[in-house]
Amino acid sequence: QVQLVESGGGLVQPGGSLRLSCAASGTIFSINRMAWYRQAPGKERELVAAITSGGRTNYADSVKGRFTISRDNAKNTVSLQMNSLKPEDTSVYYCNAVGVVGGSGWRPEVWGPGTLVTVSS
Repeated sequence: QVQLVESGGGLVQPGGSLRLSCAASGTIFSINRMAWYRQAPGKERELVAAITSGGRTNYADSVKGRFTISRDNAKNTVSLQMNSLKPEDTSVYYCNAVGVVGGSGWRPEVWGPGTLVTVSS
């Protein structure tokens, strides 16, 4: 069964940087799209950044120019480099995989458990 595990969250000061990583485990043949979402307390989950298997990316307007998403298709990993962090970036960040073809068949969507990012002085 395919699972996603995030790492790299923590506490960082405003203006600082943090790198999140997500690794997909299990027998995986392909993943169509990988993405990062975030959810702050009392708010809906929102898309932060996404990347297709071909490398096409899209970002939320609020993070454009500050965050960079990348993936390694061979290793089934996705990363999010976050620079110039702001207090409003504080959220639980979730890794997401869409269109997963694995040993147990096709799964439309898989979510990681999330990792907390806190931006505060």
